[in-house]
Amino acid sequence: MKHQFIFAALLFIGSPATWAQSPQPGNILAHVSFLASDELQGRGTGTEGERMAAKYIESKFKKLKLKPYGDNKTYRQQFDFKGGMHGTGEAGKAMNLVGYLDNGAPTTVIIGAHYDHLGMGNQGSSLDPNPAGKIHNGADDNASGVAGLLELARYLKTNKVKEKNNFLFLCFSGEELGLYGSDYFVEHPTIDLASVNYMINLDMVGRLDPKNGGLSVSGSGTSPGWEPLLKKLSTQEVPITTDSSGTGPSDHTKFYLKKIPVLHFFTGSHSDYHKPSDDADKINAQGEVAVLKVIINVIEQTDTQPKLAYLTTKSKSMGGSRSFKVTMGVMPSYSSKAAGLKVDGVSEGKPAQKAGILAGDIIIQIGELSIKDIESYMDALGKFEKGQTVPVKLLRAEKEMTVNVTF
Repeated sequence: MKHQFIFAALLFIGSPATWAQSPQPGNILAHVSFLASDELQGRGTGTEGERMAAKYIESKFKKLKLKPYGDNKTYRQQFDFKGGMHGTGEAGKAMNLVGYLDNGAPTTVIIGAHYDHLGMGNQGSSLDPNPAGKIHNGADDNASGVAGLLELARYLKTNKVKEKNNFLFLCFSGEELGLYGSDYFVEHPTIDLASVNYMINLDMVGRLDPKNGGLSVSGSGTSPGWEPLLKKLSTQEVPITTDSSGTGPSDHTKFYLKKIPVLHFFTGSHSDYHKPSDDADKINAQGEVAVLKVIINVIEQTDTQPKLAYLTTKSKSMGGSRSFKVTMGVMPSYSSKAAGLKVDGVSEGKPAQKAGILAGDIIIQIGELSIKDIESYMDALGKFEKGQTVPVKLLRAEKEMTVNVTF
């Protein structure tokens, strides 16, 4: 990405014609184009590229005159982390970014998104067969979420309505390494967590496709009103699939575990997930605007209600928190309601691809182990050894078949 293009993007975002309007696709594209540019080298946790992203986000917070709510009256909240898979790498320092819109209300809504990604492919979680040295730009994961957060911040600051909640805008680092930033924030909060009404998490919201699952919203069981509200907001343009669980492999989990109602917005997996090909030109900016309008509706329709009640839900296993000796190399669908594990994508050169498993297949059994959902799939992976060959039973176009997978 050339410097000239980046500066043009910055100028576009700052133009008066767009600054006072509701969420705009042009603003989203400009944010994503900068954050997912090659100059930032994939925004790896604690890297110079990630620090460039942090400065960019800070500049938007300052333009909106959000109050700094990090350390020492700054937007930054620094924390320690360890790189590599499962914290086995070198130690480093990274930072969350925290901006506050004070409406003088007794309760606060947190809107969060992680801004880190996989850097140059050395973190161990890339799905590219030869990732080292390749820039993983992370346009959807999660420049799209940060762009959405910035547009929501702009809208809520400039809409001339004083909501009955305050808003804390949180950009997390270290999510890809194991939710470091959100974990640090909930243990070292810069506001009283007891005053938090609910938390909204935007993670991968840039690929809306109504024909391929639409919008998936997790956490619908964490407060009594979520499910009926989301059903009411589901449309043909933005069909909404809900998941009641308050936990999962993203930052909302840490807030749910502090007994805070959460909603996690996600537009689905794709073949570019955790690969160098997750680039800005594949972002559906109009679709993201539609997602942001759903979130605005959620905010507006809960704004006049008392502080939301918290409900405990069934936990969903988090793949990033487990250590496996083997991998199949598939991207699960998080919005599928089918019994089994629906495959949204298959990584090149991995066991699933070598065995002939395709996107759209539904895995229903591995060896002697029945697969009913993502959790049972994750449990099953822990039972096998590298080099072992096992039969995998799956459904393809409603026909049952078996392939042999060698881990």
